[in-house]
Amino acid sequence: MGESSEQPTGALRTLSGMTVAAPSNSTVIAPRSESGRTQPVYLDCNATTPVDPRVQAEVLTYLAEEFGNAGSRTHVYGQAAKERVNLARRQVAKVVDARPDEVIFTSGATESNNMAVLGLTTHGERSGSRHIISTQIEHKAVLEPLEEMARRGFEVTLLPPTAGGWVEPDAVLAALRPDTLLVSVMAANNETGVLQPIPEIANALVSSPAYFHVDAAQAFGKQIEALRHHRIDLLSISGHKLHAPKGIGALVTRRRGYQRLPLSPLQFGGGQERGLRPGTLPVALIAGLGTAASLALREYTEREQYCARLRDEALKAFEPLGVTLNGDSSRTASHILNLSVPGVDSEAAIVALKNLVAISNGSACTSQSYEPSHVLIAAGLPEEQVSGALRLSWSYMTPAVDWEAVVDRLQLLRHQIP
Repeated sequence: MGESSEQPTGALRTLSGMTVAAPSNSTVIAPRSESGRTQPVYLDCNATTPVDPRVQAEVLTYLAEEFGNAGSRTHVYGQAAKERVNLARRQVAKVVDARPDEVIFTSGATESNNMAVLGLTTHGERSGSRHIISTQIEHKAVLEPLEEMARRGFEVTLLPPTAGGWVEPDAVLAALRPDTLLVSVMAANNETGVLQPIPEIANALVSSPAYFHVDAAQAFGKQIEALRHHRIDLLSISGHKLHAPKGIGALVTRRRGYQRLPLSPLQFGGGQERGLRPGTLPVALIAGLGTAASLALREYTEREQYCARLRDEALKAFEPLGVTLNGDSSRTASHILNLSVPGVDSEAAIVALKNLVAISNGSACTSQSYEPSHVLIAAGLPEEQVSGALRLSWSYMTPAVDWEAVVDRLQLLRHQIP
């Protein structure tokens, strides 16, 4: 399927119990269970997003109809698969103004982050560049590979954020050394939604040979210009944060002039993806990511406006509760809100709201057993504020939210607490 298959039809589609509006207003009616009971509104899009029906249709096509192996060069089935993979590279690359052959498909941002960090080990050892700069508020998918680098003899500097939740470019510049191998800073924090000053950091690194990695799992397709800065060497992407399926992502590896980055593979066997990520390409998932990327770029303004409107409605509704926002609201992405309700514990709030909205109190990767947010602790927030933090995140597919009912339930909960 080509680009034309992604054009909006202007009609409603029914899929898996949801009625999905055309891209012109990009909203959904709240899904219902088979029993007809209305489900809570899903407000945990930072954990994962629902798959866009247009993306699902593309995935199913390359599962059931165009099922060829992109590595099969002797027949039309393989050729069709290869052409779709190449189209997806162009679609992903276009979002961040990269070259298609700079896109390496992976299983998701975690693998991309590991490849970006650990993949530079050999080069760092050979060149004598054994210093890495990152931040205390990164996702575990970056912090844990950095811990492994430290075990391998690299020195890792983790910069603290401001109280507002971002890292100052001057702090990055001050930490730079002649032997700095890598600077890794996320684009948008997965817990607070605070946007890091990526363009400013990129500008600060212009005269440094250090490689610049950006974990863009929460920002790809949602922040456009900031991620197009050509000083960004490595950029990690997650499909399921962009309404594509789970299990697919990418690592953008920008050339420096004509020179490819000195990444070493973490796996071996097959030679796919320029030898950096061997294994049969999951064509259907790649097609889904490509479609999601293309739609995100085309519908960016509309989606941003809708998410901002939801955020404004939420902030206005929460005013009577006297909530504290965790993260500078002037620097926060429009689809994320992290707040603490005075006198209300986050775990109790999640339970009280469970039939109204589906929310969380932190990263899905660490939420199986509650631990205080390392992001909020790093920002120096008081213990009570940290323990009461709630994360709400939405998208263009989120239906209208009954914020008044949410606030009433939290008010009732607060009055019940002795």
